[in-house]
Amino acid sequence: MLKKIGLIGGGYIGGVLAQEIAQRRLAREVGLVDPAPMVNPSDPEERQAVTRKQSVAIGKCLDIAEGLPTIARDITLVGSKDYSSLKGAELVINTAGVPRKARPDGTFPSREELLAINLKVTIQVAKGIQENCPDAIVISVANPLDAIVYTLDKRLNPPKNKLVGMAGVLDSGRYRYFVAEAARVSVDNVNAIVLGGHGDDMVPVRSSCQIAGIPVEKFLDAATLAAIEARTRKAGGEVVGLLGFGSAFVSPAWAALEMAESIIFDRRKILPVCAKLEGEYGVHGLFVGVPAILGRNGIEKIIELDLTDEEKAALDKSVAGVKKTCDEANGMLATL
Repeated sequence: MLKKIGLIGGGYIGGVLAQEIAQRRLAREVGLVDPAPMVNPSDPEERQAVTRKQSVAIGKCLDIAEGLPTIARDITLVGSKDYSSLKGAELVINTAGVPRKARPDGTFPSREELLAINLKVTIQVAKGIQENCPDAIVISVANPLDAIVYTLDKRLNPPKNKLVGMAGVLDSGRYRYFVAEAARVSVDNVNAIVLGGHGDDMVPVRSSCQIAGIPVEKFLDAATLAAIEARTRKAGGEVVGLLGFGSAFVSPAWAALEMAESIIFDRRKILPVCAKLEGEYGVHGLFVGVPAILGRNGIEKIIELDLTDEEKAALDKSVAGVKKTCDEANGMLATL
């Protein structure tokens, strides 16, 4: 158990994280940050006064706190509209960002517009971490994942082991679920990993996919596996399409907690995470999804897999996509 975990963003993912941290007894204190609801200066003064008194973070913390006697958990939850509730956190999970949602006219913000908005948010996130818990290990969930982690690294300049992005655990979990469903076996029997960027070019690694230690090809044919891998790459969009709003939130929160527990309890689990590469897989200076050992110091070691030629080519393509997004982020950051 840690003394304190900080959460940035009190939306669906942040809410699940806060309640699960309490339920799992991962920290004695949880600090939740979210500026919502924001005051609209065009509103009547009376409405602005009401909005100033409201707080998603404080409200969610109070809701969870009032349930603690029922689940017999003695922890403290502190919410704030600024970053003060992060003070002293040993581990921070960042979920802050604007989701890609439709405008009133039915159109969607472009990828570039969304990136520009969330980079501005990330600059404030980095400042809040720097001022309140500069030595914390940071797990970032916010999208676009690869560019946000890259930006946090630029702003915080932390030791490479102390900043990590959550994407691979989620993507690999989706891959494992689809394989288990098709093979009609327990999800616990499926071992699988997804590498690369968190997007359409992610790389489900078929050569490492096994069911109870047996190559997956013994259970599923090539066409079925190809369909599963394609579905894995689009899985986030599939959830959004069905919900009609927001994004997936329970599975990302559980994935972040899988990483957090490996760090908190020094479990040294090998998990696919978005890590800064300095020569591994032939990549320099980018955050890319790769398997790594997570322990009390954060990223303890990056594992390099033996990939097939086809998988290597797919990973190179995915890395090129990550670099393109980070180059775009650099251009935007220069003007912010």
